[in-house]
Amino acid sequence: MNPIPVEALCVGQPAPFRDGELSAFAKTKVDGPVRITREGLKGDTQADRRNHGGQHMAVHLYPRSHRAFWLQKIGAEPLLDEPGAFGTNLAVDGLAEADVMLGDRFRLGSALLEISQPRMPCWKIEHHFGHKGMVAAIIASARCGWYFRVIEEGEAQADDILERVEAQRTDWTVAEVFAELANPKSATTLERVKAMADCELLSPVWRGGARQKAEAMGG
Repeated sequence: MNPIPVEALCVGQPAPFRDGELSAFAKTKVDGPVRITREGLKGDTQADRRNHGGQHMAVHLYPRSHRAFWLQKIGAEPLLDEPGAFGTNLAVDGLAEADVMLGDRFRLGSALLEISQPRMPCWKIEHHFGHKGMVAAIIASARCGWYFRVIEEGEAQADDILERVEAQRTDWTVAEVFAELANPKSATTLERVKAMADCELLSPVWRGGARQKAEAMGG
């Protein structure tokens, strides 16, 4: 994979979202260098810390290459032009879930990032865009995006290069992990699900989900 420039680094702060509930789902791009810590980008926070944030969900990437897919699904929605519309911290084109594997490591500026899990979609996506059916489309297509944990803290800015420096540390792409654990219609095997449950590179929440699925499959 060739090194890929990052179009924008984006952060969000909690703001009223629905019925007075706070959310930092919507992200806006930052000018200049941004510090990347083990908890994520400086200036980026989460209103719901029980389900979001933490070291295994420090930095989120939702591929910009999915814009064409969403244009077909929801039409010419102006939000699709915004780099942080899907809650992403890194606006990157030319890279998707089938191109990367769980555990792959990337250098961005002086920081070192490691893929830790897919992103599970929730109602906030549909509320933000004002379109029903987006969560189902993500689950069916595995256009989920993913999270990084931060192995080495550092600093980065727009137009810096996202470069893979370690690969194939597991046997599964992000698309496969998501499909086999999150989509009940996707084919998998008990052996693969148990292997994901035992994989320390997968975040604890998703390992727990894999264990539950293995038990349901009779493992």
